[in-house]
Amino acid sequence: MDLVFPHTFVPWFRSVAPHIHAYRGKTFVVGMTGELIAAGKLNFFAQDMAILQAMGVRLVLVHGFRPQVNEQLAAKGHASVFSHGMRVTDSVALDCAQEAAGQLRFEIEAAFSQGLPNTPMANSTVRVVSGNFLTARPVGIVDGVDFIHSGVVRKVDAASIRRAIDIGAMVLLSPFGFSPTGEAFNLSMEDVATQTAIALRADKLLFMTEIPGIREQISDPDSAIDTELSLAEAERLLTALPAPMQPTDTAFYLQHCVNACHGGVERSHILPFATDGALLMEVFTHDGIGTMVVDEKLESLREAGSDDVGGILQLIEPFERDGTLVKRDRTEIERDITNYTVIEHDGVIFGCAALYPYPEARTGEMAALTVSPQVQGQGDGDKILKRVEQRARLMGMDTIFVLTTRTMHWFIKRGFVQVDPDWLPEARKRKYNWDRRSQVMIKKLG
Repeated sequence: MDLVFPHTFVPWFRSVAPHIHAYRGKTFVVGMTGELIAAGKLNFFAQDMAILQAMGVRLVLVHGFRPQVNEQLAAKGHASVFSHGMRVTDSVALDCAQEAAGQLRFEIEAAFSQGLPNTPMANSTVRVVSGNFLTARPVGIVDGVDFIHSGVVRKVDAASIRRAIDIGAMVLLSPFGFSPTGEAFNLSMEDVATQTAIALRADKLLFMTEIPGIREQISDPDSAIDTELSLAEAERLLTALPAPMQPTDTAFYLQHCVNACHGGVERSHILPFATDGALLMEVFTHDGIGTMVVDEKLESLREAGSDDVGGILQLIEPFERDGTLVKRDRTEIERDITNYTVIEHDGVIFGCAALYPYPEARTGEMAALTVSPQVQGQGDGDKILKRVEQRARLMGMDTIFVLTTRTMHWFIKRGFVQVDPDWLPEARKRKYNWDRRSQVMIKKLG
């Protein structure tokens, strides 16, 4: 093994661990467009899904087949007809959809049956379960357009799907539903995935799509991807956008994410299948790669509680080991937990600081200010500092101070000035470690 490899792999794998713990036993519904399969991405996508299942995630996969049906229709000399962003499914189109679905289910099951040595699928066992889990009704006539055999989801047999995923199987749903009389309806993958996620109260709904996500500047195709949208922001954006007619329209997947959030799904994601490993990057990294729509912002700045002790210890331990921070044991943090402020994202603590008051001197010490290397440079340190300053003002303090050996310039840029250690309150001066030679920095509170 390359000697450098452990120095990159081990910290990376440890950084992923909180996400693995958080998602074990959770339910994800993944909507996969037919374009993903047409682009030759199925095998790699199946490998990523198998990894998720190995991590303990309960999976439901919904596949689309838009390009495959178009190809079948073209081969028969029959035109593809769309209206209001949906396919008009006549009898020929219904036959083509059934043929395409059968072929795709065969390809998908084959992809999840891989197991060659030296591949991500080695030793994996992914059992795929399908069935008539969906009841549908016709779209009917909309603005004078008869959609014939096109339908929408009426009911999802959530109980049967849960029983299948409870035994460790992955449920595969095709975009077909049946009426109580046995009539078949062609459904959209997006509708099936959304309604299934709502019925299961899934923890995540993830769309693997043709688009990279939602741009921060909709009119600028080169602007950055907005990695997190609150439900309110997503709704405001939808009202400003034209009605979507095709999947590449900004509102097309966004509307389904909003519907899922309204239905009780906490997080919905729009991911680019063109990016290799997009599914893993979205689930196991802090910022992800696509756009996530949430009912409220997942990032939370708050005072710590007893449940945060483990997260704080995990965050500060590397900095204690390299000497940046003074060593604190679990008992000390548990005792002082009410002094801590933390910043978390999706249940994982990425920053913290403690405020120790010295009321007789109308000052307080900010200690253990730490931001995870994963998010450094994104302003989390400033957010924590401002929160600590607010707490200090509410406690009647005139100043706060820090002791530091390596980050003097960061504090100087934020209004701290260096003073002699003799400035310290008597109680703190008695505990000052003269061998460590920490610089004392103070900031006056306005």
